[in-house]
Amino acid sequence: MKIKVINESPFPLPSYETSGSAGMDLRAFISEPIELKPFSRALVPTGLYLSIPRGYEAQIRGRSGLALKYGITLANGVGTIDSDYRGEIKVILINLGEEVFIINNGDRIAQLILAKYEEIEFQEVDSLEETSRGTGGFGHTGL
Repeated sequence: MKIKVINESPFPLPSYETSGSAGMDLRAFISEPIELKPFSRALVPTGLYLSIPRGYEAQIRGRSGLALKYGITLANGVGTIDSDYRGEIKVILINLGEEVFIINNGDRIAQLILAKYEEIEFQEVDSLEETSRGTGGFGHTGL
């Protein structure tokens, strides 16, 4: 699938690092380093603008290495970029670690995944069919 993109950064377009990669790294496109103190957030621009086809979304996910080594992750868990958004892709990072983390221009800060979704229409009813799970939920079957 081809996706139209504008790249205002000096960095190459995101690409798959290996043949089995699901995500592509996004890089910070910033004029000066960002000091991310413990438990603080920052909105980090990438310089990328996408034209996502209807029926798809771009998901922004954290990088596992940043989370494990430094406590850096996405403040909103997973970001969704809708198909009708044409603004710059920006990443909301949060520092859950104990040390200040410096984000430099060109640092790989997140992953981008393109995902298909179904548009739904709710049908309001008075009851739902029974299942074997009942209404317990939230770990009711144990650890």
